[in-house]
Amino acid sequence: MAEQTAVNTQITDSVTQPAVQVLASAPAMALSHLYQAMAYSTGLSFQNAVTNQQRLNVIGQAAAVQGVSLLYTLDTAADAVATSKVGMSDLPTALASLGAAVKASR
Repeated sequence: MAEQTAVNTQITDSVTQPAVQVLASAPAMALSHLYQAMAYSTGLSFQNAVTNQQRLNVIGQAAAVQGVSLLYTLDTAADAVATSKVGMSDLPTALASLGAAVKASR
């Protein structure tokens, strides 16, 4: 102690020692709070990543369902009529003539 007072030294020590202990434990407490905050924010970021991945999976499934639905709703009768019209037209004959002309020109 720096100076002698009329107060009992045991009383002085009992008052000053807790104050010193509080000051000594402050950096450790600050670091523990910092580590807890970092762990909490890291956990939240992982939860957000999982949530985003689930949402992207749902969007992908919805897009696949829409594509399959579009394929199943195509008018197959109209496609069959168009294909038969191409078969009945002079297009195959014209293509055959063109192929023969190309072979002859070689």
